[in-house]
Amino acid sequence: MSIEHVDVLVVGAGLSGIGAAARLRTAHPGRTVAVLESRDASGGTWDLFKYPGIRSDSDMFTFGFPWRPWASDTALADGPLILDYLRTVSKEYGVDALIRYRHRVTAASWDSATARWTVEVDHDGEPVTLTTSFLWGCSGYYDFEQGYAPDFPGQDGFAGQVVHPQHWPEDLDHAGKRIVVIGSGATAITLVPALAETAAHVTMLQRSPTYVMSRAGRDPLAKLLRRLPTRLSFPAVRWTNILVAIGFYQLSQRRPELVKRLIRGQTEKQLPAGMDVDTHFKPVYDPWDQRLCFVPDGDLFKSLRRGTASVVTDTIETFTETGIRLTSGQELEADLVITATGLRLLPFGGITLTVDGVTVDPASTMAYKALMLSGVPNFAYTIGYTNASWTLKADLVADYVCRLLAHLEEHGLRMVVPERDPAVQERPFMDFSAGYVVRALDRLPKQGDRAPWLLKQNYVTDVRTIRRGEVDDGVLSFT
Repeated sequence: MSIEHVDVLVVGAGLSGIGAAARLRTAHPGRTVAVLESRDASGGTWDLFKYPGIRSDSDMFTFGFPWRPWASDTALADGPLILDYLRTVSKEYGVDALIRYRHRVTAASWDSATARWTVEVDHDGEPVTLTTSFLWGCSGYYDFEQGYAPDFPGQDGFAGQVVHPQHWPEDLDHAGKRIVVIGSGATAITLVPALAETAAHVTMLQRSPTYVMSRAGRDPLAKLLRRLPTRLSFPAVRWTNILVAIGFYQLSQRRPELVKRLIRGQTEKQLPAGMDVDTHFKPVYDPWDQRLCFVPDGDLFKSLRRGTASVVTDTIETFTETGIRLTSGQELEADLVITATGLRLLPFGGITLTVDGVTVDPASTMAYKALMLSGVPNFAYTIGYTNASWTLKADLVADYVCRLLAHLEEHGLRMVVPERDPAVQERPFMDFSAGYVVRALDRLPKQGDRAPWLLKQNYVTDVRTIRRGEVDDGVLSFT
């Protein structure tokens, strides 16, 4: 029986994979494409996470695809709306017909003699093999099977229920319960106000604070321009959000003390009288050293003012039968504890890559334009920005891959590989101090100290270098 071959194999049917396949459909209609999805549904993050209040913390005008405008003035959309948007795009662009569910890619081996990848897949426990001329990893950067959950002392003796947001039980009834949410990142900040609507009380237990800012749930400019045709209003709203985000990030990098004062001023106005800002809302790091948390219409602060939620900044000594005892001696009574303690990174979906019989160690490679790996031919991956909308970067990667494939076809070439320059010094893959990144840095590729090996985290710069830069730049080697 012959092995099936496709021109481009996309791994993952979440936001990145759907966007990649849609762009391939448009730019390369003559190429055969398959999308392999390990789960039994599309949507990635937005299908996996089911916890109350799940939403984007990026505005939808940049989180949506630029070629499929977000048709609403809702700035921070909830999970179901985002999932509906993604599946609508998938249907409109014929991507849903390309997706093969319950296909988990385990390994891929490149052979330079044939200029092909041989891809090993687990389909419902049965091995499947495909070949492809170009492999595109779109499975994100975290482990879908398991979140990060520290081993808390005494947890087994807790009489209540412990839940990680990544595996939220569909039948979980939290109404009327005393809830402790462990964590202070985007998930915790989202959960607290949503749970507080019906819980007896919600306590956000954080080891250290996070920067939290309120933004309008409905975009003011989108509301103002809603009578205009979408072809006029959408680019204006989108680029306004892009430039404001870039400007705020650059200001945070150059004038961190000023930005700290701005955030503190906004925060103080929204907190209950007498709340200790320094203890609960003054992080030890500078703005954007970790991702800022944005809340629509100040929903977290409203919960705190109503008294349905509170913040405790302390460390855990042990779980008890009835709750959690803190290092300070304080005890938090709880019926339900939610461990919003973060993600577990899984580079490239955990796929074992081999090039001409040699296993690739991602940590020994260098990232080219943060979308290819040195020494790994005909392979691209999509990872979004940490300081802006994921989709901004994802769509630039899609642009680039489509241009790269066109270049190969136009010049009769079969193989492309970034060649590492020994003179380029190594830097960490992400200049970002979030726990989930720090825990995985030793397993991630490096970035370099100069272009095209250096990631700027700046969309305008990347438009110039990724979307408009020459494909044959002297760094890529073509055969």
